[in-house]
Amino acid sequence: MSATAGQAQDQRDLAERLGIKPGQVVQEIGYDDDCDEELRDAIAGGKDVELVDEDYDDVVDVVLLWWRDGDGDLVDALVDALTPLADGGYIWLLTPKSGREGHVEPSEIGEAAPTAGLSQTSSVSAARDWSGSRLVAPKARR
Repeated sequence: MSATAGQAQDQRDLAERLGIKPGQVVQEIGYDDDCDEELRDAIAGGKDVELVDEDYDDVVDVVLLWWRDGDGDLVDALVDALTPLADGGYIWLLTPKSGREGHVEPSEIGEAAPTAGLSQTSSVSAARDWSGSRLVAPKARR
């Protein structure tokens, strides 16, 4: 396998780790210069995946919420992120890893998610400097 083919496979693996599937619309909220471009490229490069910004005004399958300590009220941000989410959709809360500037304590996520009506289902190392927490609305809400 060539280096380019290997890179393409690595990018697909990143998107697959987040459960991004062909045909999904992924809304990105909180993008800034510190976001991981490799992860963004992996998602945007997915087959028939549409990566849209926070001004998108239709239903989405997945929300990528880049969040740093000091960005504001996490509960409010999560509630806002739920608004465009399709039934069965989910939020990836992406936060800087421990030791990085803007790190969010897991306990803060653990408190904010249920207050916003969400459950945390899994966590991943989403990128070199970012952790991801998968948040879903309880089935009864959907």
